[in-house]
Amino acid sequence: MKQLCILLGMMGLLSCNTTKELPTIKVLDVNKYQGTWYEIARLPNRFEKGLKCISANYSLMEHGRIKVLNKGYSEKKKKYKTAEGTAWIPDADFPARLKVRFFWPFSGNYYIMALAENYSYALVGDPSRKYLWILSRSKKLDDKTYKDLLEIAKVNGFLVASMINVEHDCE
Repeated sequence: MKQLCILLGMMGLLSCNTTKELPTIKVLDVNKYQGTWYEIARLPNRFEKGLKCISANYSLMEHGRIKVLNKGYSEKKKKYKTAEGTAWIPDADFPARLKVRFFWPFSGNYYIMALAENYSYALVGDPSRKYLWILSRSKKLDDKTYKDLLEIAKVNGFLVASMINVEHDCE
């Protein structure tokens, strides 16, 4: 009986979702969010490996969808790599919890955790805590804002020690 209780207890622990919900901003004006954003820093990921001078451009489409055009320079290939996708807000009650799709049928989470009042910088993450980006309207971000955004990410369970700072020395 004791072994059964231990087994059931272990099964209960394994079935629990230990990932804390990722908080997002409450209000998002998609019209103000559209335009070009420069990637200041990110957690390592396979789809941006070896890229620098990374930017994302968001533009409104029909039916509330958002066109996404990501661009980054590969020094190895000596050319820009681009990825075009679509973003949308699946639940109007949570406007900063977007979905992004670059190829069907797969989509990823794009959660805006922090956003400047004037839409000059943003902190974007994924509830899994595997993906995190610091974005800015300019190619540089002041140190205080950068550190503040890292602190928000850290408090929310991201491994900020692994962040990669993105160079913007192309052009």
